[in-house]
Amino acid sequence: MRSDHRRAVRLRAACNMANLSTPLGLLVAAATRTRVVRGPDGLIVGFGYRPRLPKAGAFTVGNVVLFRAGIADVAARPRLVAHESRHATQYAVCLGLPFLPAYLAAAGWSLLRCGHPALRNPFEVRAGLADGGYRTPRRP
Repeated sequence: MRSDHRRAVRLRAACNMANLSTPLGLLVAAATRTRVVRGPDGLIVGFGYRPRLPKAGAFTVGNVVLFRAGIADVAARPRLVAHESRHATQYAVCLGLPFLPAYLAAAGWSLLRCGHPALRNPFEVRAGLADGGYRTPRRP
């Protein structure tokens, strides 16, 4: 890992700890008994998330990424991990918890525009739709 990338990863981790989004993610993991381990790029990765909401196969809260799948399945999908890592950066840019209502508003707007909460959601688009496992929408 390049030193400037390492610095950016450390800065993101520090920001997400200070803005309380990573502590919230750890609280969600603990409350749902999701096992967490250190992951790539300063992420904390949880496996076997079981609650029904959110419906996604993975979601991020601060620097904590919670996956429904097991560790072997996640290891086989590095692009999905990269997608979730970009969401961790979005938390830092949005100063933490304000990301949540902003994301929900963007998901609602996307749902109204095209019938899907991610395809026109700028947070998902910037994180990489294909990397997140979403089909890229056709342009009208």
